[in-house]
Amino acid sequence: MKNLIQYCIFLITLTFSLSTFADGFPKTPNLSITSGKLCDRPVKMRYPEQIAYCERDVTYQTKEIIISEYDQKGGYGIAKLPREDFKIDHLIPLCVGGSNDIANLWPQHKSVYALTDPLEPALCEKMSFGKLKQSDAVRIVIEGKTHLERIPALMNYLKKL
Repeated sequence: MKNLIQYCIFLITLTFSLSTFADGFPKTPNLSITSGKLCDRPVKMRYPEQIAYCERDVTYQTKEIIISEYDQKGGYGIAKLPREDFKIDHLIPLCVGGSNDIANLWPQHKSVYALTDPLEPALCEKMSFGKLKQSDAVRIVIEGKTHLERIPALMNYLKKL
């Protein structure tokens, strides 16, 4: 319980500090650019539900296209910021059955992935034990990545499964 309270305080502090950043980068994925896509070229099937799994395969050129799209369509300045501060994130993680397709990728700042990254293994663990369906995992991960303030509640929900 103490860890959850500390995490909530951390999240509130970080969310406040994120809101003070200039809009040089997205704090959440833009769903009109990154709508999400499930794996359609699986290398294997995983979990009791037999979810299609794609191996990580995002080229440098694809990463540059993603950054350019967000800068042009979203009005950001990601290309001008330090590249090491970003990763190209899968909106629907590969372990949840996400694709490497451009429709599933977005440039995620390190201050954001510090919040969202713990959600992914928690979802995948629950899927591996058959305690969470893919459709629910997709809904949860999109909710968490588009509403950062909900991550503590989502993590708490997953812990109870």
